Amino acid sequence: MTAVEEKPVRLIGGPGMLLVWFYGVMVVGAVSRSAYQIATEFDRAPLAYSLSAVAGLVYAFITYTLIRGGERARRAALVCCAAELAGVLLVGTWTLVDRSAFPDATVWSYYGAGYVFIPVLLPVSAVYWLRKARERGGS
Repeated sequence: MTAVEEKPVRLIGGPGMLLVWFYGVMVVGAVSRSAYQIATEFDRAPLAYSLSAVAGLVYAFITYTLIRGGERARRAALVCCAAELAGVLLVGTWTLVDRSAFPDATVWSYYGAGYVFIPVLLPVSAVYWLRKARERGGS
């Protein structure tokens, strides 16, 4: 008996393509900014610059999973989007409560205000899209 292989559910059709574009832009923004800051002034705000680098890596992984498609990629993207949202909420609240903890802003500072709040809106949109993709895929 041979197993029938199903075609992976596309995650980037329609509005999903917009998610990939936004995540791609955030990868470039977060990684390039943090790489420059880590290379030139890491001692000034090591926590902030490290968190921006982590945010860039999370954005890169989510971008990859959206492009890859399939159920495993969809689940991995959901987990990463939930972690991303938790990070944005934690860091955003932390920057409001203790401004001295971050002498320089991170991507997630003030809930992403420096990035037009895209860091807080993007994971919410992505989770919605990924849940809809599951329904479309018949899983």
